[in-house]
Amino acid sequence: MRIIGGKFKGRRLFSVKGFRVRPTKDKHRESIFNMISQNLEDAMVLDLFAGTGALGIEALSRGANFAVFVDSYPHSLATISKNIHSYQLESKTKIIRWNILKNLNCLKPYTFDLVLMDPPYNIGAIPHALLNLQRCECLKNEALIVVEHSSDDPFSDQLKSFRLNDQRRYGKTLVSFFNFMLMEAA
Repeated sequence: MRIIGGKFKGRRLFSVKGFRVRPTKDKHRESIFNMISQNLEDAMVLDLFAGTGALGIEALSRGANFAVFVDSYPHSLATISKNIHSYQLESKTKIIRWNILKNLNCLKPYTFDLVLMDPPYNIGAIPHALLNLQRCECLKNEALIVVEHSSDDPFSDQLKSFRLNDQRRYGKTLVSFFNFMLMEAA
């Protein structure tokens, strides 16, 4: 697994041993980042279900200003830390161990332009994660949320603040692109 573009292009990433973490394939990551390149310059990025940190580090490589990595799996957190250290990105990153499905109160001091989310497939994590993002009030208006998921993963149509703008299929994998819209008080 390598960084696909930007100042770290071609450099290797450490991976998590075993099968518990499923990193985004390089070709999918390249396609995603080609589509969102205009959203990266000086962006504040959140990498949820961060795994190896590949998505957040790719964003930093391509011009993002700061990235927060959130995961609950200790081996993922250790791998993210190794990757950040190997790229000397400590001053541009924060790693948080947190149960994303419970809440995202750990993010309250931050506001994000871009959220990259690659949750475990087929556990119903997406609606919970989106609702928790909305509840913690950590998203800027029109923030872009990119979600890699199985075509079998459900979405909730009750989350009116998230507008689906695009969706791409890569075999059995879907990548959905949402914008967060602040709801005006009536």
